[in-house]
Parts: sequence; structure tokens; C-alpha cells
Amino acid sequence: MVSARLTIDPQFAVGPVNPRLFGSFVEHLGRCVYDGIYEPAHPKADASGFRTDVMELVKELGVSAIRYPGGNFVSGFRWEDSVGPRDQRPRRLDLAWHSTETNEVGLHEFSSWLEKVGSELMLAVNLGTRGTEEALDLLEYTNIRSGTELSERRVANGRTEPFRIKMWCLGNEMDGPWQLGHRSADDYGKIASRTAKAMRQLDPSVELVVCGSSSAQMPTFGEWERVVLTHSYDDVDYISCHAYYEEKNGDLGSFLASASNMDHFIESVVATADHVKAVKGSSKTINISFDEWNVWYIQRFEQIEKIEGIDNWPTAPRLLEDAYSVADAVVFGNLLMSLLKHADRVTSASLAQLVNVIAPIMTEPGGPAWKQTTFFPFALTSKLAKGNALEVKLEAETYTTEVYGVVPLIDAVATHDADTGSTSVFLVNRSQTEEATVTIDVTALRGVIVLDAQTLSDDDVYAKNTLDQPDRVGLSRNKSVAVRDGIVELTLPPVSWTSVNLG
Repeated sequence: MVSARLTIDPQFAVGPVNPRLFGSFVEHLGRCVYDGIYEPAHPKADASGFRTDVMELVKELGVSAIRYPGGNFVSGFRWEDSVGPRDQRPRRLDLAWHSTETNEVGLHEFSSWLEKVGSELMLAVNLGTRGTEEALDLLEYTNIRSGTELSERRVANGRTEPFRIKMWCLGNEMDGPWQLGHRSADDYGKIASRTAKAMRQLDPSVELVVCGSSSAQMPTFGEWERVVLTHSYDDVDYISCHAYYEEKNGDLGSFLASASNMDHFIESVVATADHVKAVKGSSKTINISFDEWNVWYIQRFEQIEKIEGIDNWPTAPRLLEDAYSVADAVVFGNLLMSLLKHADRVTSASLAQLVNVIAPIMTEPGGPAWKQTTFFPFALTSKLAKGNALEVKLEAETYTTEVYGVVPLIDAVATHDADTGSTSVFLVNRSQTEEATVTIDVTALRGVIVLDAQTLSDDDVYAKNTLDQPDRVGLSRNKSVAVRDGIVELTLPPVSWTSVNLG
């Protein structure tokens, strides 16, 4: 039996949990948009062609903001293609995913969908094949009320009021050789700085995200951040992080410890940003937008799914449709815990992606929509994690992984909402064979009761929800929780994710 002990005290605040931490990502990739959120012929489509069953699941997921329209897609995207009369929009080849883009769903349609699901739009500009002028044009189109050529074009296209988009990404993964318009850190830092300055001249209220590394494994990681921020520190608000994890070669132990790598990634980027701050003598602090994160089986895409051929440009192909297991969901929930642990600096994040493409929500054309295993940790955390993230004092046994070295068998984070008095604790048991007994000292909270405790686990850690078995895996009430004299005790099954809601 594994054992762990943690102490929770509202005085140990890391920082406020920003609602944007529970953002997501919709890219024109595979069936994320077409046959995902949008399927006009579906029995549950509304008058605009959007699936209402998907909209209800997105609302339940609790997504606060959605990054759009990419991703790699944005580096070849001409925003003008996505506005105006649909029958006049061009079909284009998407070089990023070797597909055909119909532009049937564009800026206006997606924005109206966001209003229906209650999410904020986080818009990316193309700094791959385009530049500062096109970014300014898009900003004028979206944010200026009227009286100019582009704002009046928006009005003519049916949107009288401006979109008033606050958060903007200055390109995507510009460190990656796969990216259209890939640049060195020096060249990208310069164009990002120029574009940011220009955008602020037009709309000083915008919040800007400069591209960090597309993963911590990139050979330029660290130096990329330093050089880019040296150019753009005074002009931007965030630097991005991207990270994906997968189980490789049957090494479940290392996979279950993935969040320890995310912790290191975040702390390294924070250290680099603060180094540039010190060198510049700045009083401004750059935060992190972790605007791509998930479990993604990239090797399967590269080896099996990747589309090639000069005459092969399908529309909305089935790409990146990973079916997630219990183990995947436990790692996923742990990654979300890592974001909470760094809530003082990670103030925006985007789960990549939302529907069908490495997503918590899956659909079948003409058929049902269902929840993947990863849906449950996100929906419950976005609902419960309010107020301040807390630094918990954790004592736990360890184990040795091949990839990440020695890591704790139990991981934990907590949040506390002073306004309501509610506290939530999120826990992971990484042991593959042993239950864990966890003791939580909550004496500093005074008079605690357990409102609810939910656990995601299964005897088969590779069990999944599928079209044929959409409800195979779900949350179950953890009945082992007890409170005595300011101590909460509970048992965690092997390979499990648990939330405890205290009042």
C-alpha cells in the first residue's frame, strides 16, 4: 500500500486561477470543424449548421476561451478567404495538413458559435506566409467600429458591432522547420516585435502572445525564448508553451510521470523570461499562455495517417482521432494539475483540441457525439478550481522512471475560493499496482465537510469510450473519503485521478 500526506492552508497561495486556464483550441484540421462542430445535414444541427449536441458537451466541458484558426493551419491562412458571402469564398489547399479548406466556416460563423457556447475568441494571425500589414488589416476588420474600408466591409458582411477580440497569437510554432515561413529566433523576434507595436498603435487594449518553443525537446529550446523575448519583451504580454505526451514502447511508468516534465518546462520558460526581465531592468512580468497541451500519439500520425501526394487533397479527412484510455485521462488530469500549480504565471491555456482531433469530444457523421475519457478531468476541474491555487505540502513515496528519473507516486494540487469557502483537491496515483492511502491535513480550513469526491479509474487502464461503447469509462463516487478532527482520509485506486470537493 502506497501512502502520502499533504497539508492544505489558504495562506500558501500560488496565485489566482484565471478562467482562461480552461481554454481550448479549434483548428481547421481533420474533422474538428467540418463534421465536428459543423454538420448542416445532421439531425441535431441548428439553423446555422452547428451541431447542438456538440454545443451542449462544450458547455458542460466548461471551456472559457478558444484559440482559432490554428495551429499550423494559420501559417498559410488568408483571413480574407473566411469572410463575405459563402458562395464567393475560395477553396484553398492547406499545406499544413495536406487537405482542402472550403472556407464554409469562417470568422463570422465561428464567432457566432462561440457566442452560443459562451467562450471567448483567441485569434491567431499568420506570421508565416504573411506579416504585419495583414495582421493590421485583420485587427481593423475585427475591432474598429466603423468608418474605414475594412470595418465597413465587416458591417457589409453582417456584423454591425465589432468583434472586440482581446487576445491575439503572433503566429504559431515559428521555431518549427515544418512551419510555413519558419524563421530563426532572431528573425521571428523582430517581426513579432514590429507586428505587436503596430497592433498596439491601432488597438492599445489587445493582449499579445509571442511564440515560444513548440516543445521542450526542440534543439533551440531556451535560447529561442531568450532571443525572441529580447526583441519583443516590451511589446507582448505572454509567451507560449506547447507540449504533447504519449506512452512510448510500453513504458507506462514514464508516461504517468509526464506532468513532472511539464512542471520543468514551465519553470524553465519562467526562468528565461525573468532573465530577460532582469537584463532589461523591466518592471513588467511576462506570463505564459500554454496554448497547446494534451496527450497526442504523434508517432501514429507520422507513421500511418500522414497524407501525401500531389493529387491527394481530401476535405475534412479523419486525422489525429486518438481514442483515449483511462491511463491517458489520468496523465491528462495530471497535466491540468501542473497548470494549476503554476497559476501565478500560467494565466492562459488551450487544450488542443476540442472536437474529433485529439479531443475530449468525438462525433460520428449523422450519428452521436460522446465523451472521451479525457472529458471528465477537464469538465470537473474547470467547474471546481476556483479562487487561488494553493501550494500543498506533500510527502509521498517515489518511484524511478526511465525517462524522468525519480518522481512521486502521488501528485496533488488544491484550490481555495475565499468567497464561497470551498476547497478542491486534485490527486493522482501513479502506481500501477498499489492503492494509495492519502491523509490531508485541513485544520487550517476549519470545520470542513466533504461535498463530493470523484475518481477516474478502471481495472483495465487501457479501457476507452468508443462509438460502440460510448459510456464504457466515467467518473465514480469515491466512497472511501472520511473526515475526522481536521484530517481527510481517502484511498486512491492504482492509476487514477481524483477530485475532492470540500466545503
